Amino acid sequence: MYLLEHDAKGLLAQHGVAVPNGALLSDKTTVASLPPGPWIVKGQITAGGRGKSGLIKKANTIDEVNTLIGRIIGQEAKGRTVRSVRVEQQVTGASEAYISLLLDPAEAGIRVIIAAQGGMEIESLPPSALLAATAAPNAAALHALIDQLTANIADPMRSALRLAGQALTGAFLAYEALLIEINPLFVLPDGRWIAGDAKFVTDDSTLPRQPAQRALLSHGPDKTPEPSYLETALKDTHGCDYVVVDPAGEIALLTTGAGLSMMLIDEMRAAGLKPYNFLDIRSGGLRGETIRLINVLKWMHQGPQVKVLLINIFAGITELGEFSELLVSALRAVPEFKVPVVARLVGNGMETARGVLQAAGITLHNDLDHALAEVRTHLGSKL
Repeated sequence: MYLLEHDAKGLLAQHGVAVPNGALLSDKTTVASLPPGPWIVKGQITAGGRGKSGLIKKANTIDEVNTLIGRIIGQEAKGRTVRSVRVEQQVTGASEAYISLLLDPAEAGIRVIIAAQGGMEIESLPPSALLAATAAPNAAALHALIDQLTANIADPMRSALRLAGQALTGAFLAYEALLIEINPLFVLPDGRWIAGDAKFVTDDSTLPRQPAQRALLSHGPDKTPEPSYLETALKDTHGCDYVVVDPAGEIALLTTGAGLSMMLIDEMRAAGLKPYNFLDIRSGGLRGETIRLINVLKWMHQGPQVKVLLINIFAGITELGEFSELLVSALRAVPEFKVPVVARLVGNGMETARGVLQAAGITLHNDLDHALAEVRTHLGSKL
């Protein structure tokens, strides 16, 4: 899960990472909660490049803060809608540096990247300006690596990067993170350092043992309905992966198998079709209950342009006869989702499934091309 900057800084502060004092605001009515100014107003979306998108602005007065809140909230950037801002104290008189830690599966370790320069133009730095290496995923090895990478950097930058790196190492390991990036890391002349911005990507599979991260899901979708929060909350609560890939998509997909589902989306797009969602329903876990299927159908019903439902199940352990009965029951439980249903099923119990679906007025296809041909027919009848 890609965290909002405000949430990332909240988690990092619990592990000794210095951050500017600030508050999360969704309108102008709560400016009384702000720390002393001057301030910087930062639109909260789960995407980089916010500065270049005009979502980060300085303010010297409360009136300027209010103006910027009204201007930034509601903006569209990077495919996201800004629904809140973090207003925090400006940091002045500081140099800018860069530091990040990210999981390196190929090396079975954690990769550390450090630069004595940072800020919006970090990507334009020459490769020689970036100091990087991978260490074993333990504090001692990472601390030693950070000392090694910063050995030729002059103080106070060197000292600040070392101390910041130690604090970030503690947070990275404790939170079982995939990525923590601080850019810029503000370094003051006296050696103090402050995380000016924070990118934090968590591992959804660790949520059962990460209560602080899991707690964000209970308020995130209501306060700031970011897609990454919503998708993680759905997976955590319902046990399936569901992502809207095109809000204007015309074809809802009820599919299983993450790789096969992604391949299907790619093939459909290449053929000029518009899939609405990605889904890995994990049909092998469906045993006598329709709750997950009902929820999925309700989510699909929210697609304003959805005109047809395509079911693509390539079953292994799944018994297709049982699955088809559950599917028909789920469809009856969501009568508001009134779109044609096209089914392509392959696997165990196919003939039983054919009879169940035929009784419900649904033709079972074994060939994907034939199923897509029926999809096209239904789309044509709706145009």
